[in-house]
Amino acid sequence: MALVVKSAVRAQLKGMRAGGDFLKALDNTVALKLKKAVERAKANGRKTCRGCDL
Repeated sequence: MALVVKSAVRAQLKGMRAGGDFLKALDNTVALKLKKAVERAKANGRKTCRGCDL
């Protein structure tokens, strides 16, 4: 499942191109950060992820 919007990422790259491996790696990085944020929120007894969890 893709978590990042490819067209939005490409727009932010401003004239650069993104290879397929870049977008896949970015998606994996986002998934890992989300997993860690959920774990941190749960460890702090919350059901809400906050910016500080990232």
